[in-house]
Amino acid sequence: MRAIRAEHGAGAVLALAIVGAVVLLAVSALTLGSALVARQRAIGAADAASLAAADAVSGAIGGDPCELGRRVAVANRMILGRCRIDGLIVTISVSARIGIFAVTAQSTAGPPP
Repeated sequence: MRAIRAEHGAGAVLALAIVGAVVLLAVSALTLGSALVARQRAIGAADAASLAAADAVSGAIGGDPCELGRRVAVANRMILGRCRIDGLIVTISVSARIGIFAVTAQSTAGPPP
């Protein structure tokens, strides 16, 4: 009589589980990485938009400060959320939807105190 081996094919199942776990970790890392890149893009866009708006408020360049901030945000593929002017200080908020993530950033620019 032949003995039945209960472990027949267990190695293939284990290899499949390991490959699945590695793929899941790789997809998670790529998703997190893309979210962090999108966040840095939003921060850069907010900084550039607030600097442009602050230049307009100070009179260094002509134009409406919030409109200039909006144009800079759009050029960086962002949406201007809020533009607040307090004297010569401008605070800009931008946002964008990157895949399943919504990223936002805020920046303030103006003359030194």
